[in-house]
Order: sequence, then C-alpha cells, then structure tokens
Amino acid sequence: MSISLIDFYNYRVVAQYFPNFAVGIGTTLWVSVVTLFFGLIIGTMVALCRTSKNPILRQPAAFYIQCIRSTPLLVQIYVVYFGLPALPLINRRLDEMEGGILALSINAGAYLAEIIRAGIESIDRGQIEAALASGLTYMQRMRYIILPQAMAKVVPPILGHAAIVIKDSSLLCLITVFELMSAGLKLMSDFIMPTEAFLTVAAGYLSIYFMMLYISNKIQNKLRGQRQMEVRI
Repeated sequence: MSISLIDFYNYRVVAQYFPNFAVGIGTTLWVSVVTLFFGLIIGTMVALCRTSKNPILRQPAAFYIQCIRSTPLLVQIYVVYFGLPALPLINRRLDEMEGGILALSINAGAYLAEIIRAGIESIDRGQIEAALASGLTYMQRMRYIILPQAMAKVVPPILGHAAIVIKDSSLLCLITVFELMSAGLKLMSDFIMPTEAFLTVAAGYLSIYFMMLYISNKIQNKLRGQRQMEVRI
C-alpha cells in the first residue's frame, strides 16, 4: 500500500485557503509594525522616567513595568478590550484591531523600556559630565547625546523583541482579529485538518521570522561598519 504526501498534508486544501493565509500574514505584519512603533514611543518615555531622579516619575514607571511583566498578555488584552470602554473618558467600545494593538503596545512598551534603560545607563559617564559642563539641559543631553547612542546600542535586543511581538500577535485571534492564527483556525473549523492548519501557520511564522532575521543582520552589519569607520577616524 503506497502512502503519498497528500495523506499527511493535503496541500490542495491549503491552496484553496491561500488567500486567507495571505491576508492573515499581512495583518500579522501590520499589527506587529504598528505595535513596535507605539511600543518604542511608550518604552522611551517610560525609560526616561525610570532613569529620572524624580521619584514622582521613577516610581510610577517602575510600577507599570512590574505590573505588565507579572501578568499574562492574554489578561492584558482582555482588560484593554473589554475594560477600557467602561472608563468615563471613552464613550465607545474599541474595535478588535484598536484594542489588540493598544494592548500589545502597552505590553511591548514595558519590555522595551527596560531595554532602552539599559542602553541609557551604558553611556559613558564622561560624556554626560562633558554635556553638563557645556551647559546642556537634561532634555538636550537626552536628545543630542544620550538617546542616539543608547538606541544604536540596543538595536539587536529591540529587533529580538520584535520577533516576540510577532508571535504574541497570534493571541489577537481570541478577540476575533483575523490574522495568521485565525486563518489556520478557520481551515481547522471548516475541514477538521489540524496538521494542514497548524503546519501552514507555523510555516507562515517561520517565513516572517527569517525575514526579520535577514533585516536584523543587515541593520547590525551596517551599524558595525559605522562603528569601525568611527574607530578608524
């Protein structure tokens, strides 16, 4: 009795659902890029508060980071999506995409804040003292001296966290955002084919990961080349 590939993986059915998987991959990439963008904004602001000497800024930032890191992301998604519309300042329910991106951004912001904070604290103290001697204000020191160098140092871990954001976006299927995991679940519900559904989803995430790895290597090689040129100069 001969066994063919179609007995294990029915690629014909997967081909029929290819438009759904294409839409799912596109949504996953869109959500991840927007989440990373807002996460970097939140993370930078929180990192600045964490490194501040003012306890009014430092302590709430530390509390936010601890709360986010000690609770499951799924709980955070549900709290944002179902809980925020109950607040007096919001007079409408967030749609699935808005709630999902907001929850992922808040979550990513806490982790990125610690990455950026580590970059800020790695800057040589002598440069900060030279900036103080030059009469630069705190914001000027951060804008022109500290943050540019800190961001250049933390590019690899930020790109590494971007891969985590891409995987975390799969949880948005639970609030009916149609992304890559949702496409797999649709195939699963229609044909009860878990192998085809989840192997295809896994292949989709792997393809996104390898694309991210390629971009990450390009960026790191460019930064490494710039540092070598600075050393030669």
